[in-house]
Amino acid sequence: MAPQGRGSANVALVLGVLLLCTLVAEAAVFNVGDRGGWSFNTNSWPTGKRFKAGDVLVFKYDATAHDVVAVSAAGYKACAKPAKGAKVYKSGSDRVTLARGTNYFICSIPGHCQSGMKIAVTAV
Repeated sequence: MAPQGRGSANVALVLGVLLLCTLVAEAAVFNVGDRGGWSFNTNSWPTGKRFKAGDVLVFKYDATAHDVVAVSAAGYKACAKPAKGAKVYKSGSDRVTLARGTNYFICSIPGHCQSGMKIAVTAV
């Protein structure tokens, strides 16, 4: 005979797993810049799109010419050199999972961010 209360713990575990599967299944994947990829004048790309925490951004670009760097709001605004320890992506096909709040990304190659190669994406 099972100890009392064990059945309710199992039910809670199953419900938790189902909830997690539902949340993961609902995550959307967005190609930054659509067919044009991560390039100049991409800064308006997020306009009109709805993002949720857990959604995935795919950055496709020429890795010999660009990169993707996760920066702070100040780094985004100033197109500043990334802080030491900033997450830098260089594969040319990077997948980034959005955190809740505003996520900021720039290309750190000199002049690229200033030419619109930056995005701010707010995930609810």
